[in-house]
Amino acid sequence: MVRPYAVKGRKKPKKRPRVEEEEEEKEEQQQEENDEAVSEKENEETLENEEKGESTAEDERKAEEAIEEMPGIPIAPRVQDPKKKPGVIFVLERACLEFAKVGKTYQILNSDDHANFLKKQNRNPADYRPDIIHQALLAILDSPLTKAGRLQALYVRTEKGVLFEVKPHVRMPRTFKRFCGLMLQLLQNLSITASGKREKLLNVIKNPVTRHLPVNSRRIGLSYSSEKMVQMRDYVAAASDDVNLVFVVGAMAHGKIDNDYTDDFISISNYPLSAACCLGRICNALEHKWNIL
Repeated sequence: MVRPYAVKGRKKPKKRPRVEEEEEEKEEQQQEENDEAVSEKENEETLENEEKGESTAEDERKAEEAIEEMPGIPIAPRVQDPKKKPGVIFVLERACLEFAKVGKTYQILNSDDHANFLKKQNRNPADYRPDIIHQALLAILDSPLTKAGRLQALYVRTEKGVLFEVKPHVRMPRTFKRFCGLMLQLLQNLSITASGKREKLLNVIKNPVTRHLPVNSRRIGLSYSSEKMVQMRDYVAAASDDVNLVFVVGAMAHGKIDNDYTDDFISISNYPLSAACCLGRICNALEHKWNIL
């Protein structure tokens, strides 16, 4: 005959003696009383410190002086605010950046690759020169003036009226093909952010450009057709550092910019110059004025 086995179940917890529970309750009450006493003491010390604010500030000042005098602890040099330094703003007008669907893909139109397409559309291929704005941007962003932190802002307005801002610390593509790809992405997505960050390096903004310029700014338009001929170094040297200089330069193959919102309209050469050459002269004059090597 098989011996029956009982089904094992969960053991009931043993009851703790009443004496241990009473001791734990007393310890918890004593801990709460100690915490209350500590918090009251801290509040009293805070009130005393507030009443003696002058002495506290004096103690902090003495402590800082002691730290500065201690040997072996380097003190970081104070960084000057770059906003206090005079700077310059560039506005590039009438840049030819227009995209269209050529075949199965969208592309930035240019006179070299899309001459047949433009002729079928009854357009003049000579007017589609995105290489001009590419060279102009490289002339500004690669200059010692920009690397010294004196470029406050850079704006570009296309022939179709699209206005976008280029951050001074952006690194523009060196090759024309990559530049066209970047501009196509900008015009389609309206902004381009830095890799791994949320900062917008290129961003389409609202017109007109005057709403983004500082109040105390002198807007100077440049054109070969202007009757006022100036020497750029002398013209820049005579300008006050308290006024923000805004240079408006055309980035197109032919024609001139609209000088409706400019305060002055000048010419810097007896010969028609490209946008890159004109911007190089401006940057060189400002570098000479501010001793940037």
